[in-house]
Formats: sequence, C-alpha cells, structure tokens
Amino acid sequence: MAIERIRRIQGTPLPLRGDNIDTDRIIPARFLKAITFEGLEAHLFEDDRQQVDAEGGVHAFSNLSYSDASILIVNANFGCGSSREHAPQAIHRRGIRAVIGESFSEIFFGNSVVLGMPCVTATREVVAHLQNVAQSTPALEIVVDLETMHVLAEGTHPISLPPAARDSFLNGTWDATALLLDRFEEVEAVAKRLPYVSGW
Repeated sequence: MAIERIRRIQGTPLPLRGDNIDTDRIIPARFLKAITFEGLEAHLFEDDRQQVDAEGGVHAFSNLSYSDASILIVNANFGCGSSREHAPQAIHRRGIRAVIGESFSEIFFGNSVVLGMPCVTATREVVAHLQNVAQSTPALEIVVDLETMHVLAEGTHPISLPPAARDSFLNGTWDATALLLDRFEEVEAVAKRLPYVSGW
C-alpha cells in the first residue's frame, strides 16, 4: 500500500448550512448496527432529508446538482455530539474528500484525519462566501491547497489547519496502515521480539 500525500484537493462544492450539526443528524443511530461501514453513505442525513422533502424542499445531500461534489462546506461546530466514527466514514464514502467549515468537533476532526479527509477552518465570512458561490454555481471547481493554506474559489481565501494534522497530510503519515505496510520488515522484527506475539 503506497503512502498517499495529500497536498491539494480539487473538486466541486456542496454547501450545507447550519451550526451545531451533530453526528446523530449526519448518520442516525439506527444505521450503526452493521459490523462494517459499507453502505453508510446511502443514509447520510436520512432524517433531515426526509423532513426537508416532506416540507417541499430539497436537502443539499438530495440535490442532484451536488451529486459529484467532493468538497463539503459547513458552518460552526460541525460533527458535534457523540464520538461515532460512522459520521466521517459516511461522508467520506459519499465522495467528500475535504471539508471547509468555521469549526469542528474535536473528535469528528480526529476521525476525519485518519481517513485522509482534511477539515480546514475559515472565517464565517469566507465560509458564507463559499456557500453562496456553491449555491449559485454548483459546477464551479474549487481547490483546497494545504501547502499554501488557501482555498481558491472566485478569489483566494485563507484557511487554517493544526500544524500536526497539516504535516501528516503533506508527508503521508495520516495513514497508519500504509506506514506499517511500508516498513513491514521492521514491524515483523519487533513482533518476533515480543513474547506475547511470538510466544504463542
């Protein structure tokens, strides 16, 4: 398994408005019974989508204009609530490769890092601009650049990411499995020295 370095994420945006969107709204608890994450993306925002549909509207994740979107744009405290990793898993499996928001729950942020899905922050004004751009021009390609720490979308806008997380994306250390496989001979050598691994 090759180590993947994540420097730039390019794609079309999906605007999701609202503060304090919690993990139970992202993926309702009744869909957590499966023993794998497979198929979770089909139930993203299931209850929210049904409610909006019943009111005659179209939820962002039901809107066909955003069916190929790979960059999610959210507001403040996204991913709050329970620590379920199913939430970022479902979002990632839907095809989202980066999230831009005002702020994120710490646990949601950490679970996203291990999937290779950067959650970068921007000011409320920048996020509002990006959501408006995404709403008016769904097909517009935008770029999240982790090297320059800017997002390019009808202008260049600063973004933030904790240094440790940024470094892990740039050098590929976000993927623990790939790191272990890349240095598997060293892993095997250590395992042979551990009696609780080799002594059974």
